[in-house]
Parts: sequence; C-alpha cells; structure tokens
Amino acid sequence: MTLSGRDAYRDELTGLAADDDSIVCLEADLGGKGHPFQAAHPERFFNLGIAEGAMVDMAAGLAAGGHKPFASTFAPFAALRAAESLKLTLGYLSAGVTVVAPYAGVSGAWFGTTHHCLEDLAILRSVPGVTIAAPYGEAEMRAVVRAAVRSGKPHYIRTGRNAAYDSIDWTGEQPPLVNWEFRSGPEEVCLVSVGEEGTRLAMAARPAVPGAAHAHLVYLDHAHLTLAAAELARHHSRFVVIEEHRGQGGIAEGLALLMPRCEVTSVSADQSWPYRGGDHEEVMAALGLDLPAVLAAVDRAGSRAPAAASGAAAR
Repeated sequence: MTLSGRDAYRDELTGLAADDDSIVCLEADLGGKGHPFQAAHPERFFNLGIAEGAMVDMAAGLAAGGHKPFASTFAPFAALRAAESLKLTLGYLSAGVTVVAPYAGVSGAWFGTTHHCLEDLAILRSVPGVTIAAPYGEAEMRAVVRAAVRSGKPHYIRTGRNAAYDSIDWTGEQPPLVNWEFRSGPEEVCLVSVGEEGTRLAMAARPAVPGAAHAHLVYLDHAHLTLAAAELARHHSRFVVIEEHRGQGGIAEGLALLMPRCEVTSVSADQSWPYRGGDHEEVMAALGLDLPAVLAAVDRAGSRAPAAASGAAAR
C-alpha cells in the first residue's frame, strides 16, 4: 500500500531508529495516539506541544549532544513561526537537524489561510547550507529520510497532508538530481515538476502535450538546483515549472537566474490569499494552479521559437 509523505516519513524513521539509537523524534502537537515512533521508541519521542521555536531549539541542543534529531510540525509553523530558530539552528549553527514539514502549500485546504504555506521554499532557500527536499511519493520520501540520517547535515523536507502517490522510478539508491519521467527532443517544451502537486499536475498534463518532456526535481536548495539547472539546460531551452508555492522566491525564479539563456515559465500560486474553504485541488484552482493553467503555460511556451530564448525570464 502506498503511504502519504508524512506517514512514509514516520514509518521510515521508526525503522531506522531500531538500528540507530542516536535518532530522536520531536513533534509539535502532531503525534496523536498512533505515532509509530512513539510506540516503538517512547524514550526517544518528544511531543513539545504548540511550541515550534522551542522544538527547533531543543533539536539543536540534541544535535550538539551527538543525537540525530528529526523535528516535525506543519509547514507554516515550521518555516514562518519558527523562522528565526530555523535560521540560527540550520543556518548559523549548521546543526544536524532535519525538519519535516507536512501541510505544505495549501494541502491544509479546509483548515484555512493560517494553515497554508506558500512561502517556505523562499525562506529556506535563503538560508545557506540547508538541504531542501520536496519528495513525490513514498519511495522518494523514504530515500530522502535515509539520506538525511546518513548525512548529519541540516535538512528541510516538505510534504503534503494525506495525498499518497507512487514515486517516479529511478535506478540506484537515491533519486537523481533530475529524474526524467519522459524525454523528448531539444526543440520541445520541458515540464519541470516540484513537490507532490506540481508533479501530479505535470503527469496529468503530459498526455495532452505528448511532445513535452517531463523532468522531476526532488532537491531544491541552491547547491542542488545549480547542478540540476546545468543538466536541464543541456537538453532543453524552454521550461514550464509547476510548483505549489508563490512565484516569488520559488523554483521557477531560481531556475531562470541559473539558466539565463533559457525561457522559464512559472505555474504557481498567484497573488491572492486562499480565503475560501474547499478540498485541496479546489483551493489550488482558486489560486490559478490547476491543469488548465499548466496547459495554457505549455501553449505559451510552445508558441515561442527556441532561438528567441535569449534572456532570463520567469513568466
């Protein structure tokens, strides 16, 4: 059975902790009664309640003491409410803390604007030294968690709420910098998918634009994105980047700066605030982030001749 991103994280970390007693799990009032880590390793599970900054600070101390802390809370509370603690812990101290942030984007849907997070990538990408990942599907999440445990470096892992997807296949233990779900010729538009919903939309769009390529990105920090951009630019010159995030500070902007000779079109959340209730896809659509928006962006990108792509642009 395919697990959601946050359930795959909990299950994988619980299994890894059985063989590594330095792993500890911290949650900010998210554990509930059925958290597998708490059941298997109660002495290494800490529910800090609604005290996100204190949780990150405590994780920094645990890391200094030789532990491998994983701290989890909703993305808006991790990236925004605890922003200073994240900057100091993950950035300034370069502590080996992994922050796992579910409810990213508008996956909170009915929970409302206070529980949505369309700004976290912009914030975390501005903190040097943090590895940022947005896995798609259970297999990718498990691989990213394993890599974080091995590395001992600061990580921010972004995921959704309950959506469960099958990861795009790859060879080897870790997902590649660019996972090509579909390749095509250099003259074709290339879809670049980010995170769960960006990847879902890219895969939904491909049958309607059979010539388009699709490149999926897992790691989104500046160091990884620089390498990914070099590979992307070797194969294509026109890109449509799909991400459940605001355009400002998002991955499309980052790629546009890293690929100045390419055309980069952004499909992302618009300038409005999602103030109406609805399910996840309804809230995304209200922000201009749905399949028609992706197809319109591909059409715009496809109408421009590749030779005209001469300057950095995120449109």
